Amino acid sequence: MTPGAIAVLSLSMSTDAFAAAVGRGAAHRPSWRSAVRAGAVFGVIEAITPLIGWGLGLLAAGFVQEVDHWIAFVLLAVVGGKMIWEAARPAHPDAAPSRSGAWALIATAVGTSIDAAAVGVGLAFLGANIWIIALSVGLTTFALTTLGMLIGRAVGSRFGKIAEFVGGLALIALGATILLEHLGFLAV
Repeated sequence: MTPGAIAVLSLSMSTDAFAAAVGRGAAHRPSWRSAVRAGAVFGVIEAITPLIGWGLGLLAAGFVQEVDHWIAFVLLAVVGGKMIWEAARPAHPDAAPSRSGAWALIATAVGTSIDAAAVGVGLAFLGANIWIIALSVGLTTFALTTLGMLIGRAVGSRFGKIAEFVGGLALIALGATILLEHLGFLAV
């Protein structure tokens, strides 16, 4: 695989993580440190999932491709639904601020990267250097997710719950798109 192809693959596998990060940034308005931490979580998970897919591709290619879209859809729909629910709730000035919990962050990261496992399966059949590709995907996702969190923070401070609501809708739409593409209802 050429360096250009690896760059294109890395960017394309990072775009949904970027979109999810903008929504999370709007909802939680992270500090620089939190944005970098979230970027690291997304980057590590996005680098690991093609490795998992690659390993599974060597063992049993069909299984991951049969269920990855359902897993991504459920995870993204649950996280997106929670964001919409939080956005619809009235703000209480005396209530403690909602937390962005580690599990919600991890679920979002897994949801946006689960389809990368299927890419890893394909890479196993191509004989591509999975280690260079996974590193490139992880670093690209780290950078784009950190940037997305900071962009979301800026948007969130102006639009608050509206941005959180739109971010939730975006996650659900992303999950639905992944599902519909894999079921053959949308052209890939």
